[in-house]
Amino acid sequence: MLRLLLALLFAIAFLILGCPILGIEWLYAKINKKAADLSSLRIVQWAFQTIIAICGTKVIVKGAEHLPADEPVLYIGNHRSIFDVIIGYTHCPSRTGFIAKDTLGKVPLLNVWMKRLYCLFLDRNNPRDGLQVILAAIDDIKHGISIYVFPEGTRTKTGEMAPFKEGTFKIATKTGCSIIPVAISNTEDILRNHIPFVKPTTVVFHYGEPIDPNRLDADQKKHIGAYTQSVIANMLAEDQNLIP
Repeated sequence: MLRLLLALLFAIAFLILGCPILGIEWLYAKINKKAADLSSLRIVQWAFQTIIAICGTKVIVKGAEHLPADEPVLYIGNHRSIFDVIIGYTHCPSRTGFIAKDTLGKVPLLNVWMKRLYCLFLDRNNPRDGLQVILAAIDDIKHGISIYVFPEGTRTKTGEMAPFKEGTFKIATKTGCSIIPVAISNTEDILRNHIPFVKPTTVVFHYGEPIDPNRLDADQKKHIGAYTQSVIANMLAEDQNLIP
């Protein structure tokens, strides 16, 4: 429980003490918007790396060579834990926004940082809101900002993936950007499996080869969500022997 308390205390301290940094980043953005965006990303990545270290989490990264630093992509991952976001963000080489549940947009200070990082807030019970988020994500991709999505819609409680929501993939098909499949293993064992205790855990983040939606055959493109999910399922099976 000590690790959890330390991680929470660090997160709260970062949000409070980071207020002046937010002001500086806002001013910096008036001079150089892209540089300020990257600066904010690196600051948050440092904070998340600190939380990961406090939790005693060992992260095995596979396929990092597939992460492009010079073009926007759509990251698609399976969803097991809140740590999917914390760890996933530390690997993003360029500006990247997550699609997150709308309740996070109501958390003071956290919501300011998330907006700085181009996160989009989704009300899962409002189909019209879902469409607006997809359109906003498409616009971000067109402006050079990658988008990270967990298309199951929620964290798995069984370890099995739920069907991917096909609408998510319009972000790629409407922009032509590549899809980076992300197979995430064992993050639920950091905290969720034994709340309130944080357990030193080995997790795997496996980044697959980019999927070009324009190179898929007609059937694969029609069911691009199911196709991407099958790719991730194969990656997860490949990584089973990496978890102690």
